[in-house]
Amino acid sequence: MKSYRLSELSRAELDGLKARPRIDFSSIFSDVNPIVDDVRSRGDAAVIDYTARFDKVVLDSILEHVTDLPDPTLDPAVREAFDVAYNNIHAFHVAQKTPEKNVENMRGVRCKRVARCIASVGLYVPGGTAVLPSTALMLAVPAQIAGCKTVVLATPPSPDGSICKEVLYCAKKAGVTHILKAGGAQAISAMAWGTATCPKVEKILGPGNQYVTAAKMILQNSEAMISIDMPAGPSEVLVIADKFASPVHIAADLLSQAEHGPDSQVVLVVVGDDVDIAAIEAEIRKQCDLLPRGEFALKALSHSFTVIARDMVEAISFSNLYAPEHLIINIKDAERWEGLIENAGSVFLGQWTPESVGDYASGTNHVLPTYGYARMYGGVSLDSFLKYITVQSLTEEGLKSLGPYVAKMAEVEGLEAHKRAVTLRLQDIEARVPI
Repeated sequence: MKSYRLSELSRAELDGLKARPRIDFSSIFSDVNPIVDDVRSRGDAAVIDYTARFDKVVLDSILEHVTDLPDPTLDPAVREAFDVAYNNIHAFHVAQKTPEKNVENMRGVRCKRVARCIASVGLYVPGGTAVLPSTALMLAVPAQIAGCKTVVLATPPSPDGSICKEVLYCAKKAGVTHILKAGGAQAISAMAWGTATCPKVEKILGPGNQYVTAAKMILQNSEAMISIDMPAGPSEVLVIADKFASPVHIAADLLSQAEHGPDSQVVLVVVGDDVDIAAIEAEIRKQCDLLPRGEFALKALSHSFTVIARDMVEAISFSNLYAPEHLIINIKDAERWEGLIENAGSVFLGQWTPESVGDYASGTNHVLPTYGYARMYGGVSLDSFLKYITVQSLTEEGLKSLGPYVAKMAEVEGLEAHKRAVTLRLQDIEARVPI
């Protein structure tokens, strides 16, 4: 990993460090657009064809109703692990429910905001180089709490055409209604347009490769009329470490993201000149050699880097500039710095908080903004599956109090019908004969 000293970098050089490896979306869009259009016109048949081409799996049908599927048989220890994760994720997301806001701004003028679920949602669970049943929980649990009526989970099928049993277990536990046996742009397209068997959804959520991301971006701006959770890129982590942090732990945390894939990016920010960078690099090499996915990790490390900060203020300033998906603060008294963090998808404080706990079972969501989007997006939450409606109700007294101000504002804007909608009512009130 290349090394830089923050105090010696110009603004232009800092901006260069915060930039992620460039994704040529114009080229990707040219590959994805024909898939999107083909699925729109041919539906199930197109999805079956693309699944055979890209996943080498020949399917007779692409959709399963979850209630029709038998409960999968899992090793008891595996079942217990996913049950604990479900319970923690459920507890954290159900706590995000907010009470109805109800305010009387003036006497007789009452306003409130009410939450309603998004009726139909599509959840994308990747299944390329690794199966991710944890993502099924992260997406399906808040959808379940929100009360979404139709929940379609899309995931690439196994070579025999079946669904990963751990994904199925999580889907059944978290109330998924349909499973779409497809991945990639074809799965996103099927959920966005709807097919003969796959229900059309109103919002699509979940991580994926650059083709999945491109399909989400294309379809949210199409006649499909869908929204998406966020634009997302490859996984990333930024680790801030001081002299008290274990090189073993630092290396493991960096590699936990690097092993996701060759396009992942990891950044190490060391605080002070007394951190043994050589020991950390040696530990990275040692652990990487032992990883089954070490080849992916090595490629990711080739475009990752280390920066040296004079103090924690400089370290966090750089982190806020970079806006990482995952931010690990592995320093002494880490909690005292939480208030300075402005841009991050999810934060892990202290030496005993590896990023892995958030990926799986602490309860927070692991579907997070990447590529610097943490500057303006948050991760998936209960709110991702809700929409909010405002309601107002005025009494006669309320309209008499507020109406003249509204009429005057409408007059200023030259909108006479707006004004009359108020003044005609006020005239009716004034003309009413008191009993």
